[in-house]
Amino acid sequence: MTTIGFVRHGVTAWNKEGRAQGSTDVPLDEEGIQMAKRAAQRMQFEEWDVIYTSPLIRAKKTAEIIAENHSGVDFIQDKRLGEIGGGLIEGTTEDERIAKWGLDWRNQDIGFEPEDDIISRGMSFIEEVKQKHLGKRVLVVSHGGFISRLLYALVPNGEFSRDIGNTSVSIVELNDQGNSCHLFNCMKHLEVKEVQ
Repeated sequence: MTTIGFVRHGVTAWNKEGRAQGSTDVPLDEEGIQMAKRAAQRMQFEEWDVIYTSPLIRAKKTAEIIAENHSGVDFIQDKRLGEIGGGLIEGTTEDERIAKWGLDWRNQDIGFEPEDDIISRGMSFIEEVKQKHLGKRVLVVSHGGFISRLLYALVPNGEFSRDIGNTSVSIVELNDQGNSCHLFNCMKHLEVKEVQ
């Protein structure tokens, strides 16, 4: 049994503005860095055998902050973990998309990465992880759109929201008899605790 923990990157200015990021390399903002630090605190006593990250700076920085508490653990960038390519919508808000392409913009050919390609690269990564890290605990820092699609591919009968929160943690157990998701979109580390 191999365990994979998925973490979405911290928040960015574009997230707050509702701008599609896709493969555009947008950095974490200050709040995003603080969110990553809280995720790192949450995970500091968990054992992870390897950390993989998307090379996009918002995910890579989140992974680096988490990795600070896991010295000696391999840290690997993998371009297959990048966010879904958004084509012409990258950098635009919903209002801008409607103004440019109309209400039906999602159904137009504006350069989205095909679903089959997204799943193909995600499952290629998973198969490699199963071979290289059988029975290990693998942490993956990536992007909301990519993680949500990969979760559906790994656990087809799961009831998951497509909305993955910033720095949320989801944990999947990979088994030959069938995969299972033991934690989905958990953000308890972001809950504000009042000082007594």
